Amino acid sequence: MEILFREASQAFPGEPALSDRYVALARRISMRQRVRIPRELQRRFCQKCHAYLVPGVNARVRVHRGRVVTTCLVCGYRRRYPLGRRQEE
Repeated sequence: MEILFREASQAFPGEPALSDRYVALARRISMRQRVRIPRELQRRFCQKCHAYLVPGVNARVRVHRGRVVTTCLVCGYRRRYPLGRRQEE
């Protein structure tokens, strides 16, 4: 799955539809093999339309009231998750 997401990020500038296809393949593999997609990879695609998201291009990322709000600019779906706590150094 990580390889497919890496390929999706490389293919996005030239062919966004191809990167969406890579996401669809990764989802099918994870469902068929009953393996979860890692959280950092789940946040790279829209949960509704399954488009590969690139902040500033087809996604808007904002911080609102202690939450990160990612808006898909393809379908308008908003995904909210809590802002992580700071790590003590």
